[in-house]
Amino acid sequence: ISWFSAQRSPEEEPIPAQDGWWQKTLRALKTLLLFSIILGVSLLLWGYVFQGCGPSPCKTPVCQDLLDLYLASGNSSVAPCTDFFSFACGNTNRIGSPFQALAEENKRRVRRILETPGSWHLAPGEEKAFGFYNSCMNTGAIEAAGAGPLRQVIEELGGWPISGNRTPLDFNQTLSLLMSQYGHFPFFRAYLQPLPTPPYLPVIQIDQPEFDVLLKQKQEPNYAQILREYLTYLNRLVTLLGGDPSQVQEHASFSIFINSQLNQILRPGEQQRAQGKVFEMVTIDQLQRVAPAIDWLSCLQATFAPMSLSPSYRVAVHDLEYLKNMSQLLEKELLKHRDFLQSHMIFGLVRTLSPALDSQFQEARRLLSQKVGELTGRPPMPVHPRWMMCVEKTEAFFEPTLATLFIRETFRPSTQSAVREGSSSADVARLLSLHVPSQLTQLQVKMGPSEWALKPDPARQDYEDVQLGPSFLQTFLSCIRSRQARVIQGFLQPFSNHRWQVPPWGLKAYYSIPDHVMVFPAGLLQPPFFHPGYPRAVNFGAAGSIMARELLHIFNQILLPGGCPACDTHALQKALLCLERLYSAFPSPKGTSLDASSTLLGDAADTGALAIALKAYKKRLVLFRGETILPSLDLSPRQLFFRSYAQVMCRDPSTQDPQDIHSPPTLRVHGPLSDSPAFTRHFRCPEGALLNPSSRCQLW
Repeated sequence: ISWFSAQRSPEEEPIPAQDGWWQKTLRALKTLLLFSIILGVSLLLWGYVFQGCGPSPCKTPVCQDLLDLYLASGNSSVAPCTDFFSFACGNTNRIGSPFQALAEENKRRVRRILETPGSWHLAPGEEKAFGFYNSCMNTGAIEAAGAGPLRQVIEELGGWPISGNRTPLDFNQTLSLLMSQYGHFPFFRAYLQPLPTPPYLPVIQIDQPEFDVLLKQKQEPNYAQILREYLTYLNRLVTLLGGDPSQVQEHASFSIFINSQLNQILRPGEQQRAQGKVFEMVTIDQLQRVAPAIDWLSCLQATFAPMSLSPSYRVAVHDLEYLKNMSQLLEKELLKHRDFLQSHMIFGLVRTLSPALDSQFQEARRLLSQKVGELTGRPPMPVHPRWMMCVEKTEAFFEPTLATLFIRETFRPSTQSAVREGSSSADVARLLSLHVPSQLTQLQVKMGPSEWALKPDPARQDYEDVQLGPSFLQTFLSCIRSRQARVIQGFLQPFSNHRWQVPPWGLKAYYSIPDHVMVFPAGLLQPPFFHPGYPRAVNFGAAGSIMARELLHIFNQILLPGGCPACDTHALQKALLCLERLYSAFPSPKGTSLDASSTLLGDAADTGALAIALKAYKKRLVLFRGETILPSLDLSPRQLFFRSYAQVMCRDPSTQDPQDIHSPPTLRVHGPLSDSPAFTRHFRCPEGALLNPSSRCQLW
């Protein structure tokens, strides 16, 4: 025990001086190694987190296509702070309007569907859509049939005095057949549509007719020349139908006379709205007393069968004064020129059926449109390739089938998920709530496909009443009747909570008044405005701003004096005056004078759309990392956002319609950007630059 007590533990041994130096050195080396490891790990983490989440170039095929579009349309030599429209759209004459390009691309998508029937699992009856398209594209058979099928239709209507084969029918009997069996309305239009006021129930509406040529003598400086061109067109029709040349002049001149007289009594829609009479409800019996030349009950019953109509049934009339004057004109002419009225109705029928006729009829209409366009300064009817016209008619007649196939092809689950991520409707409601009562902001937004397109009803796609053949004209007429029957059957069903008013391939967003629902169709949410593989900056700058703009248009009334008595619009009105001054300060395109007050509502929607889309984009950047950019553009994500916003407006400014309620495209780009401090900051615009004004309006 004493021995063990005498021994010292190693820890108790004194440390030689040399060993103490080594221990200190060793500790220093350990500390340095630890610091090096920490520094290395930190550098690795910094490179992973910050560099990995920074903008990386998108090199996928869809991004390459978008990059090619941007490079083709833009002019990078222009200073963005001075002329951003030219910077983004300097070569716009080469690419045309992006909306027009997208509409044509959607038609090409439908065309690819129709030309590959074997790629789809079709329900019974759906193959008729493909059969109709193929029949429409079979121009050899259509040319071989010539005018024969049309002459057969004319005989069914009682013949034509010019052709010599005449079995006269009663005037109202002919009119009833034209409306119900051929989809032609020579003196007025009749259609089913919900009323724009509560309870929004569907009702038969009687409206003004549509004409080949608007013949208003006092308003047309080249009126006599227009008449000559229209007379030449009618002469061509008679010649193609084998009519007696000696009788052509008199019948054609009378048709022009009737056309002109009806044009004179038309009342512009603006005048109707100004008078507060968009429509008025009258019974069929009341309508009969006002316009007795038409057998209203008989014609409407034939057109809208199997609806059960009676003299007490109420219809919506958009211009009762027009119908009264139209009836007086017909009563007068029926006493003296019954045969001439028959010719006038047949001339109009040929216009309605022209898509189903041979190329000679098509060429006659093209020449008329071209000549009248030259004389009036209006753009002529565009000449489309045959496949495009056939696609449009197939879409119209077989929408239930093609809607489902279009959604399957273009709006897959990944697209739907990306659309939901990119919705800025909540931001619209939040901003609006700053100025208007909360009940005005309780808005639903639907995007992409409609419910019936996602889950189609097989019963709607049987097309049992569609007969293909024996000629394309007969097929065309069968489809007209089938579509009308489907429309009527749809309105006879209990009124659904929401009806989609545009097909999936359409571009026009719309607002459903009864449901307080804003709808953005799938056709709008396509490249170059939207794609799940695009950088988010592109989707928010293009599609996001389009959506926000359409949503803001719903609330136009709050921007008008007295438009919303319950709203606190003082701040908005002050900002609107500022906005009007802002736009007035920009130079007018090509030296034209612009009235900023006439485009104020559109300008307010444009500036608000940019602000809302930008706020929505910032929110997504907080939630999602890994933003991408388009290579070769040398633009940051924020800069790419503004570039994509401007791309939506890219079109030739000289094509601006004088009746357009929006500013020219240059101002639709420069106005909102100049009102955005973020644009100035991200493009480093110097003070005094056109798009960096000394004061801003900040409407939204």
